[in-house]
Amino acid sequence: MRKRRLGNTDMEITTIGFGAWAIGGGGWEFGWGPQDDQKSIDAIHKALDEGINWIDTAAAYGLGHSEEVVARALKGMSERPYVFSKCGLEGDAQGNVNKNLKADFIRKEIENSLRRLQVERIDLYQIHWPTEDIEEGWRVLADAQKEGKLRWIGVSNFDVPQLETIRKIAPVSSLQPPYSLLFPDIEKEILPYCQKNEIGVIVYSPMASGLLTGTWTHERFAKLPADDWRRTKSPHYQEPAFTWNIQLAELLKEIGNSHGRSAGEVAIAWTLRHPAVTAAIVGARSPEQIEGVIGAGVFELNAADIARIEEHFAARAEDRLLREQMASD
Repeated sequence: MRKRRLGNTDMEITTIGFGAWAIGGGGWEFGWGPQDDQKSIDAIHKALDEGINWIDTAAAYGLGHSEEVVARALKGMSERPYVFSKCGLEGDAQGNVNKNLKADFIRKEIENSLRRLQVERIDLYQIHWPTEDIEEGWRVLADAQKEGKLRWIGVSNFDVPQLETIRKIAPVSSLQPPYSLLFPDIEKEILPYCQKNEIGVIVYSPMASGLLTGTWTHERFAKLPADDWRRTKSPHYQEPAFTWNIQLAELLKEIGNSHGRSAGEVAIAWTLRHPAVTAAIVGARSPEQIEGVIGAGVFELNAADIARIEEHFAARAEDRLLREQMASD
């Protein structure tokens, strides 16, 4: 599998990494419903066997449960992958999460992550979401890096002005933004900025939280657990977008079939085509799901493939405009 250096770090990471959001399970605001921890552990082992050399988790995923599952999966390994985590979301008794970058909370978050992951140092630690306290939170990460608790530090979901603000305090090794065929917005400002300033980019949700895998139907959506966040919080899963996105996934499936690849691998490869993107996070909850995406680590789209995708979006925009005109008549 291809590897690329992450920003200003000394880490050579595989172009896809294991995303541990979903394995945090349900019981919190952005949960994926109940999960089988042993299947999650098996999925991690499968990913590592296939050559993936990093795992991305967060304190918020399952309110600590994801980090604990990752630790269980890696226990006793002599050759361990890089482990990345995130801080700054505080959970309450009802499973809701609120942004918090106050120094005392972030210090506690770092210690809790170290304990749950059963490590003395975390390879990459990131602020999960920005708030008005980004400078206060970033200083805590910079101090913890100097103390040896964090090897490298980065952020997630920051825009260019926010990156500019914290770079004055300490170098930013990485940014983790959402990026997919359904959310290409970062191409305008964020990706060029990161490329210019040696900030590694690890994109999340390259398959739009599973929507672009080519496996979705309206019937499957109806069977989602009640506490799966995609039911109510993802606009991509709501109509009319949901039907349009299923059609896009069918196109990706056609493109994939011509190369012996899956629709998900095509979606991931589309994000990796951008020169500013270092790697993509790919979530999985079973070994079988790893098998459907692992090929993205070596697969590249050609010009004809990209043209077909662009033609689809042009037709989709025209269709949307026609629908809006008919609704206003």
